[in-house]
Formats: sequence, structure tokens, C-alpha cells
Amino acid sequence: MRYEDLYDELTSGAVTPALPRRTLRMLEEIAEGRSAIRAIRHPLGFVCLPVERGGEHGVCVHLWSGAFPSPGITTSEVHCHSWDLVSYVLYGQVLNELASVADSGAGATHRVFEVISAGGVDNISPTERTVRYTGGRSGVYRAGDVYTLPAGVFHRSVVPEGTDTATIALGSGRHGTDLSLGPLGSRSHRVTRERCDDEETARAARLAAEHLART
Repeated sequence: MRYEDLYDELTSGAVTPALPRRTLRMLEEIAEGRSAIRAIRHPLGFVCLPVERGGEHGVCVHLWSGAFPSPGITTSEVHCHSWDLVSYVLYGQVLNELASVADSGAGATHRVFEVISAGGVDNISPTERTVRYTGGRSGVYRAGDVYTLPAGVFHRSVVPEGTDTATIALGSGRHGTDLSLGPLGSRSHRVTRERCDDEETARAARLAAEHLART
């Protein structure tokens, strides 16, 4: 599963059933221990299978399930990427809310934090910028849907409680710094992205494969 091929397919407007079938085969290889891919628990509550990482492009499969323990969010769900996103829903449902964020003084609800990631560690630092956040326009995406998000747009992705969901996420380019909204008084801190062992990785891939096979 290469970025260039996936990008062309996902942005063509004509994704074929071959993509879920290819993904299913990949998940089965991971579940059977025939792949070097190892899962990572992401601070935003999903399990990430890093399929391709190289240069400015990346491909991951993101898995949400109550079966996977969540490390907990130290800032908030509202964040913006320094890269452009193309996402394809394999199964389940994702609500993507484009947040309304306005610079504010006395009426601020959140502080903007910079997130610098390196070597599996997120260094999270408060900036001088404070904002007022209110919920914005939302889109709901289900199996077979594709949605895009340019770098620098504050948003949050929500999966309904009790709904297992998986997406293929394509990232491209670095445009500034990853940002997150957090409490006004929070301080600098560090979050380590926990890498799953072989057994946990296989279990996550197996569960996703079972869901995808039923789709």
C-alpha cells in the first residue's frame, strides 16, 4: 500500500472494492505475524498501524475500539495538523467537526499548545495564544466515504461510543507545527506514544480484519 497509489485512488472519486480487499490481506498478514508493522497507541485514543513512513508522505490504518485501552488525552481532542489529510473509512463511522476557533483575551476558553513529535515522544508546550473555541460544522463519514482536511485547520474526530471504526489515513507535507487546544493553565509536558508488542499488534489487526471481512 503505497502513498502515491492510494492518493490517486482516493482522490479520483472512484474507489473500488479492491481497496478494502487489499487492506484485509494486509491486516491478515499482520495478525499472522508475517509483517514488520507494529501498532502504536495514539494519544487521541486510536491504535495506529504505520503502513508507510518516508519523507513527507505517510500511510496509516487507524483503529478505534473499546477493546483497546486509551492512554488518555492531556490537552483536548481539538487539534490541527501540520500536514494535509486524506482519509478513507473502511468500516464504522467518524464524525469530523471543523472547530470554530477565534483569538480571544478575557473571554478565552483554551490555550494553543505546540506539539513537537520525535522518536515516539510528543513534547507539548503552551504558547502565548489563547482562543475561544466553539463547536463548528460537522460531517459524518461511513464505510466507503473519503474526506480531506488541509493542514492548519482545527478539528476533532469523534467515533460514537460502542462503534468500532477503521480508516486509512494519508498524510502529506509539513506546514508549520502541529497544534492542540488545552486548558488555559496547563504547563509543558511530554507524552510517550506506547508501542504495542507483537501479541497486541496481532490482536488489533485480527479484530480489524474480522470487522472488515463482514463489511
